[in-house]
Amino acid sequence: MNAHGLSSADGDGGPALFRLVRFWSRRWINSASEDQTGETRHVQHILAVEAVDTGKETTEEATVGTVAHQLGLDHSGASRIVKDATKAGYLVRASSEYDRRRASLQLTAHGENLLAGSRQWQRHAFDELTVGWDDHDRRQFASYLKRLADELGI
Repeated sequence: MNAHGLSSADGDGGPALFRLVRFWSRRWINSASEDQTGETRHVQHILAVEAVDTGKETTEEATVGTVAHQLGLDHSGASRIVKDATKAGYLVRASSEYDRRRASLQLTAHGENLLAGSRQWQRHAFDELTVGWDDHDRRQFASYLKRLADELGI
């Protein structure tokens, strides 16, 4: 039982959540990457700009460690993604204001455009998935998704 007196089986939200994640995780990112970068192999660029942008909202600055946390990767994996996104012109590295041993990551204008396109694509996907829902249900579902992401710091 949780604080509201419900067991996880009452709404069966856990299995439903993971069915959605499993079904959409590869489909959406490949489609978004092709739409935004022209190639499905550039998925990591979208992941990098999303992680840097989200990381800036939850920490004083985005770093490779922030990207690692946001993407659930080890430091070396995140470092490779950051290096590739920097080489592609989506990110720049600068000296950290807080710790000279770290690099602060920022989006370039090209990265900002990729992020904006990705977010537009995400809103469109949400609208398509909930097209048959009334406005109240769509807003409520969106608020629950945002609440969950905010509480997780992602």
